Amino acid sequence: MSDLPILTNDFDENYALFIEDAFSTGCVWGLENSEGFALCASNSNDDIDVMPFWSQPEYAQAHCVEDWADYKPVAIALEELLDDWLPGMHEDVTLVGINWNAELEGLEIEPLDLLEDLDKTAETLS
Repeated sequence: MSDLPILTNDFDENYALFIEDAFSTGCVWGLENSEGFALCASNSNDDIDVMPFWSQPEYAQAHCVEDWADYKPVAIALEELLDDWLPGMHEDVTLVGINWNAELEGLEIEPLDLLEDLDKTAETLS
C-alpha cells in the first residue's frame, strides 16, 4: 500500500496537496485513452466540461474503472500545464477538476484561477 495521503472530502486540503505535489514532482496527471483526455460534465452546469487532474499517478489510476476503464494516467509537465493547457482550457471554457476523491468529488475551478495560484506558489518558492 502506498504512503500517499488519502484524498478526502476536504476539497481545500486536496487542492493544497495538488499544488504542493505539482511543484515537488514537476508534473500533474490526467487520464487519456485513444480518443483523448477524460472529461465529464460539471456538477454545477451540464453545459460545461471538467477535465480532472491529480497530483499523483496513483490518484489518477484509481479512477480507471467503469466509464473510464480504458483510460491510463498520463503525466503532464507542470511547465506545459502552465504555458499551454490552462490557457487553452480557459479558451475552450473547460473547468479543471483538482485531486478528486474516490467518489469523483472535488473542486471544479477556472483554469486561470489555478494558473494564478500556481504562479503565486512559484514566486514564493523562488
